[in-house]
Amino acid sequence: MKHGGNIYQFAAEQHCLPEEVIDFSANINPMQAVNWQDLQSVNLGPYSDPGYQALKHAIKQRYLLSDGVDIEAFNGASAAIFALLRWLHPQDLVLYAPLYVEYGQIAEQLGCQIQIINRFDDHWANVPQGSTIVFVNPATPDGQLYNMSALLAHWQAADCTLIVDESFLDFSQAESVSEHIVRNDKLYIIKSLSKFYGCAGIRIGFVIAASQAIQALKRLEPAWKLSSLDMAYMQLALSNQSFIAETRQQTTSLRELLFKTLQTSGLFEHIYPGQANFLLTRLANLDGYRLQEQLAPSRILIRVCDNFTGLDSRYVRFAVKDEAAIRHLGDCLSQINK
Repeated sequence: MKHGGNIYQFAAEQHCLPEEVIDFSANINPMQAVNWQDLQSVNLGPYSDPGYQALKHAIKQRYLLSDGVDIEAFNGASAAIFALLRWLHPQDLVLYAPLYVEYGQIAEQLGCQIQIINRFDDHWANVPQGSTIVFVNPATPDGQLYNMSALLAHWQAADCTLIVDESFLDFSQAESVSEHIVRNDKLYIIKSLSKFYGCAGIRIGFVIAASQAIQALKRLEPAWKLSSLDMAYMQLALSNQSFIAETRQQTTSLRELLFKTLQTSGLFEHIYPGQANFLLTRLANLDGYRLQEQLAPSRILIRVCDNFTGLDSRYVRFAVKDEAAIRHLGDCLSQINK
């Protein structure tokens, strides 16, 4: 199990059921916004609406988009990333690392000239004129929130096309940069709904951009990308307004508990003070894979982050889980052979 996330493989290796795995490797909200019983009346007989009108209306109600701004839905944020980069097909792509591996993979397939900027060192570095920027906020795997207004101005001065990935922004109180689209039609926002709404198996992400750009992007997309069940689930989730405040409050409280638990263990030389639903750590005297192996008999799965550009196997990310899971993690960490 190299990077975590595959609870089925991990469960098979530990001779347990997948539901017995305590998965700290996947940063998914432990709360869920929808009761499955509310979906019993979903009609799966006819084809779903290829225009996703009900879902799009629910998304626009949730995110209050400006006139002249539209969305296109995808089968998860990863699919949105691939589709957007294929459509833009940038010649020069600037990736602010560490970030998701998918961006680098698709850029290599497209033959882009890639420039990596280590945002830990200098996120104000100069960028090539007219390049395409990819920036994740809050960042992953560390969860840092950035002053996006200043960064947008910095990149616009170089006439850049901007892709801002806000897959974890809903866990924070920070505002989306989507309001800037009316003044910058070269700005694209990527959102994930699966993580915040605690439903990794419901694959829905979307792109926010100027209406004209969305219409052009849609022309390359197939019909029926989303199932009726996926859309019905997410429409109910988006309508659960109380879930937003409850999740943010719970995430803040549990993230503080997780931070203290990791700190008390004495295993980590640095714990990054993230603002999302996960924490990045750097081990002091232990390799991440060794820690993964020692936690495995307790059916705890963690994420080693050496597949993020600029990080090595000393870096480990922990998702925010419920209180019982965090306290169990603390007990197990206290028994680790340093």
